[in-house]
Amino acid sequence: MPREFTRNDRVADALQRELAQLIRDEVRDPRLGLVNITAVEVCRDLSSAKVFVNLVGAETAEQNLQAVELLNGAAGFLRSQIAKRMQLRITPRLRFIYDLSGKRGQELSALIEYAVHRDKERHQDPDPSEEH
Repeated sequence: MPREFTRNDRVADALQRELAQLIRDEVRDPRLGLVNITAVEVCRDLSSAKVFVNLVGAETAEQNLQAVELLNGAAGFLRSQIAKRMQLRITPRLRFIYDLSGKRGQELSALIEYAVHRDKERHQDPDPSEEH
């Protein structure tokens, strides 16, 4: 029997949608750029939420850190906007965390591609015309 979605899962999903829209429409800071919310984890009592983000166009770790600090600085504003938009008894405190999984996935994919390429080179059949 498939697992039913819990209230936490539904709240996390709704938070992810609302936050994406709020950040896009309400947070106007040129240092921020394009924010992609990859996941939201809400604790059991709905008092806090971890919001995992990655940033499109940020090239350095310093830019990523600065953007996450900016989002954490705007967390109170975003929380108040969430409280107005969503019908929740308790609006979770938001904590933004930079999500390394996308970058790590790209690195692993490149390593796998390199290994496959090297394996093909190593196991290629020798050219029959070169035999003695």
